[in-house]
Amino acid sequence: MTDLPSPRAGAFRHAGFTRYWLARFLGSFSAQIVGVAVGWQVYDLTRNPFDLGLVGLMQFLPALLLVLVTGTVADRFDRVAIMTGCIAGEGLCALALLAFTLSGGQAAVPIFATLVVLGTLRAFFGPAQQSLMANLVPAEDLADAIAWSTTSWQVSTVLGPVAGGLLYGLSAGTAYGTALALLAGSAALAAAVASPPRSARSEKPSFEAMLAGIRYIRKEKIVLGAISFDLFAVLLGGATALLPVYARDILAVGPWGLGLLRAAPGIGAIVVAGLLLRRPIRDHAGRIMFACVALFGLSTAVFGASGAVWLSVAALALMGGFDMVSVYVRETLIQLWTPDAVRGRVNAVNQVFVGASNELGEFRAGLSAGLFGAVPAVILGGAATIAVAGLWWLWFPELRRARHLDGRT
Repeated sequence: MTDLPSPRAGAFRHAGFTRYWLARFLGSFSAQIVGVAVGWQVYDLTRNPFDLGLVGLMQFLPALLLVLVTGTVADRFDRVAIMTGCIAGEGLCALALLAFTLSGGQAAVPIFATLVVLGTLRAFFGPAQQSLMANLVPAEDLADAIAWSTTSWQVSTVLGPVAGGLLYGLSAGTAYGTALALLAGSAALAAAVASPPRSARSEKPSFEAMLAGIRYIRKEKIVLGAISFDLFAVLLGGATALLPVYARDILAVGPWGLGLLRAAPGIGAIVVAGLLLRRPIRDHAGRIMFACVALFGLSTAVFGASGAVWLSVAALALMGGFDMVSVYVRETLIQLWTPDAVRGRVNAVNQVFVGASNELGEFRAGLSAGLFGAVPAVILGGAATIAVAGLWWLWFPELRRARHLDGRT
């Protein structure tokens, strides 16, 4: 494959990208804080693992239902304005959660209603901000921008949950108030990004135009196999939604421990991301991806059966590291291969796949835990992921035989 350059400061020579990067980092950091706080607060109110699954479902459904709209909006309108408006809206959601907490509310319904609004905002935010990155730097700095953006997200997934656990340990209001302040700063930085010039859109609005992203993914068979593989592997093997159950009832580590558990996959992902940047996948990319997904399932099962904190953290870190391989493959293909004219629509479809594998996976985990118990649900999910690796090995020979990430077979 063509080696991707390691991240350097080249992308930061462009002021627009610097503001964009900082805005994304603050927004991602605040999202992790809200994620920890909402999960703990909902489980504190209801003590029902199924409700933890609803937390993910409420945030995923808007992206699924609006997939044809959000991508089209990102391709036809000012991406900076969309990004800024969505961040400001997320700040209002954090304010609503803060007001609910300070009022002493005891019902989870207002939280779920706020999460639906939050999910809708993120459904529009995702395609716009992901597509905007390629408009802020020249082609020679795009790989740097991708690497730095991915790193900022991973760092936020490590530090954000820890901060969220510590802040929630002080009070839920402290956690939501901090998230609100971070989102205010993020919105200000996003608003300061100058809207880049874009070529005129000659494509007329139509249902066929809205389907362009889906057609692109269907045309690239290896991309379709890789995205769907990641979808079902994480959908079945994800255990994030049940971490509050493990933190409170199984490992007994409290809010701070919950933050540590949520941070562990990010730590593993950062380590693997660093290795991939130093030693990119040069050959047998498909086989490496299959092996890592199977190991992701095995690590999930180990976590599910573990009753020791150190083993649980280690298993979660391995899960994050193995999952990073599929993220690396998917994001490289999408950002470097997609034309700008359809980038928003392609990213909208990709966002649904990512959301399905995470938020919908959380719903699956909560439902399974409600039926079978948390430990059997996680162990069975890990086993199912290993089974998916075997099935995709048979069903997607093109993906299995893929050797490079630059389109060569």
